Amino acid sequence: MQRFLAILLAAALASPLASAQGGRVKSLSSPIVIGHRGASGERPEHTLASYEVAIADGADFIEPDLVLTKDNVFVARHENDITGTTDVANHPEFASRKTTKTIDGEKHTGWFTEDFTLAELKTLRAKERLPQLRPANAAYDGKYTIPTLAEIIALAKKRSKELGRTIGIYPETKHPTYFASIGLPMERHLVAELKAAGWDSATAPVFIQSFEVNNLKFLHTITKIRLIQLMDGSGGPADNATPSYASMITPVGLKAVSAYAWGIGPNKDMVDKGEGTPTTLVADAHKARLRVHVWTFRAENFFLPASLRVGANPLDHGNVAEAMRRQLALGIDGFFTDFPLIGATARNAYRATPKK
Repeated sequence: MQRFLAILLAAALASPLASAQGGRVKSLSSPIVIGHRGASGERPEHTLASYEVAIADGADFIEPDLVLTKDNVFVARHENDITGTTDVANHPEFASRKTTKTIDGEKHTGWFTEDFTLAELKTLRAKERLPQLRPANAAYDGKYTIPTLAEIIALAKKRSKELGRTIGIYPETKHPTYFASIGLPMERHLVAELKAAGWDSATAPVFIQSFEVNNLKFLHTITKIRLIQLMDGSGGPADNATPSYASMITPVGLKAVSAYAWGIGPNKDMVDKGEGTPTTLVADAHKARLRVHVWTFRAENFFLPASLRVGANPLDHGNVAEAMRRQLALGIDGFFTDFPLIGATARNAYRATPKK
């Protein structure tokens, strides 16, 4: 009953979303709620079931992390290493494909999408990546296949038509420099697939995101789709296009990003850690004419600051809605969450609150 009431509240408070016109959308409401790998707090991530739940829960966008198969098909996996997100280890016919690779400077041992055809990957089944943290999700292990980008696009369009609201997609190019190095460049292929879906403009319900820089700069030359430069609180882009993410959030760095990207996607802690004084990143980005979509809000106490935890069990849900509200008040333009129902409800409640 509580879940049903929350869905009704989300629907009641939602402001009008974009309407389709000639296959394109005028705009999407802001701040937007992005279903992180679908509703990955409720179903195994990057499955059609996870995306379905995210849409039903009120997400404006669903996020597929994209990697490529041996036969050059985009599929949704958090990493090209599928050891922890599929049952591949239980398939003796693929035992010989276990290998060790260096990707973005780190060694990984397991099974990798680029060593499988799509037909072979479709014989595998998805499983929960974090079973100790989300044991309820593990109950769905073995039920779902690995979806292709084409299947995700079809789902978004189908549900948009059924619900009368626009469901966008928010693909991330994973390890683009690595994939280019093995003869599977992503950029033109992705733009072509999106164009075939009718999405090739700055008003299309699509954002393309990446932690790398040079692939976004190249995408900027071949598509008008909005681009998002992902950032983390430490380290830097794997393509070494800039010294660090820290250098990218300076006024000079943000101005440089604005030359090729529509917005930035920082780790939410770069905006507000939940304890202490928030940073000025949102205001600084807006001054550079960049929108801000932060990642990722998770409901479990394990991921929340002490002041927002409820009880002592790290698996129990804390007050993540308050964490969302605080950043909405700072002016973020959207956010990723593993729990889109909580996100949509919190966003809609914030919209309905009179502002001074």
